[in-house]
Amino acid sequence: MNNDEIIRAGLGTKLVWAGEREQRVNRATQVPVVLSVAYGYDDMEEWYDVAIGRKPGHIYGRNTNPTVAAFEDKVRILEGAEAATSFSTGMAAISNILYTFLRPGDRVVSIKDTYGGTNKIFTEFLPNMNINVTLCNTGDHDAIEKEIEKGCKILYLETPTNPTVKITDIERMAKAGKAVGAIVVVDNTFATPVNQNPLALGADLVLHSATKFLGGHADSLGGVVCGSRELVEQIFHYREINGATLAPWDAYLLLRGMKTLKLRVLQQAKSAMEIARFLQKQELVEAVYYPGLETHVHHDIAKKQMRGFGGMLSFALKGGMDSVSILLPRLKYANCAANLGAVETTFGPARTTSHVECTAEERKAMGIPDGLVRISVGIEDVEDLLADLEQAFANLVKHIKRN
Repeated sequence: MNNDEIIRAGLGTKLVWAGEREQRVNRATQVPVVLSVAYGYDDMEEWYDVAIGRKPGHIYGRNTNPTVAAFEDKVRILEGAEAATSFSTGMAAISNILYTFLRPGDRVVSIKDTYGGTNKIFTEFLPNMNINVTLCNTGDHDAIEKEIEKGCKILYLETPTNPTVKITDIERMAKAGKAVGAIVVVDNTFATPVNQNPLALGADLVLHSATKFLGGHADSLGGVVCGSRELVEQIFHYREINGATLAPWDAYLLLRGMKTLKLRVLQQAKSAMEIARFLQKQELVEAVYYPGLETHVHHDIAKKQMRGFGGMLSFALKGGMDSVSILLPRLKYANCAANLGAVETTFGPARTTSHVECTAEERKAMGIPDGLVRISVGIEDVEDLLADLEQAFANLVKHIKRN
């Protein structure tokens, strides 16, 4: 089976087979975990040729590794990219992209609703490097375009956003970004390659926190970026020198998790829609945020650019954290934890998960109330998840009536 055959195959087949055959040894049916830090050469000229990239191979684990290469190749094929490189975490992927291309005096245009760690880079770290950052209201495409027209080095988008699952029109924004020569970057963590391919919509780079849906089992950390060979080679060079390298064991776990990505995401999306509709009927819920709902402010854009709406949703609870503190501990089939994308359902308020780095005032400015709860839907039977929510809400109602 060659790469052309893999590229023509269906998504589920790609998830199982892409990037793997080249790295298997001794007739193994699985990619091995190669833990060697260094790779030996008797031929000095061959060693040099590999070291400078003239010939394929590996020299040192901080630079490349066979197990890691298999993971990178799988994601590259799924995103339809020329090249990919990986990182120790999703935040390492985001920061390495930004620090590779930005210099003092450059300008970034992005949205206000990015993940809290990303927002901290925009509001704290980049300004300290004399890099100008303009954050626009998410979904206000006219305003974003006006800021792009003023010029920028990077246009950074996250869609759907974490945790409010707002949607940005990638194709429209990419066109505007390219008109001024910007590098268009899209965080595709929530959508995954199952539901969305930003490069096909005009983006230059697409990134994932592989810790989340790609791995899917909450047992490995990683990040990855895909795009043109020219751009990815520059990011790789920055990463190999600065050292935010993906570990071989994590790469193996991510590879293993990705084989079931399509099955997991389809189940999670189906259950997320049912949970969203259930939450809409609850008197104590002020708002439900899920792009699959017709009431979602960006539903039409999501329908246009996504193949499914994913397993992430959030809701605002009346009574703020007081109500959250009563509701969440009653749940039986859920982890209350700062993670997402796993096979187990996970709940968490934004103030202790996605935006724990931000102050209450900063969260409020981003439209994130203290009563906002993020749900990462797992692969459990949705009937059990709905029953669990029903009893937890019943308990909350009783508590409120007693007090």
